Amino acid sequence: QVQLRESGGGLVQAGGSLRLSCATSGRYYGMAWFRQGPGKEREFVARISWSGITIFYGDFVKGRFTISRDDAKTTVYLQMNSLKPEDTAVYYCARARNTANSKASTDYDIWGQGTQVTVSS
Repeated sequence: QVQLRESGGGLVQAGGSLRLSCATSGRYYGMAWFRQGPGKEREFVARISWSGITIFYGDFVKGRFTISRDDAKTTVYLQMNSLKPEDTAVYYCARARNTANSKASTDYDIWGQGTQVTVSS
């Protein structure tokens, strides 16, 4: 059974950077990052297709985050720059259940356990 394992979270000051990693196995239609801040609903961050060609982001990203994957397609990354306190959240990676370029969490069937990102002001 496919499992996803996130790493790379931590505490960073505002304006700093972090790189999250998500280890996976097997083929996938796409992999995405979501986040859930305290008292907030889960929010789409970014998605990358198996080929790496199709990439899109949540509206709030505005060029600060970059999703990528390694050539072996076993690790998906989220590079986060210019972090803000409002980026504080648990970040999850998720595997897409189909080819739809969706931002809806219901279109993702396997989830990691999450990694905490805390941005101090």
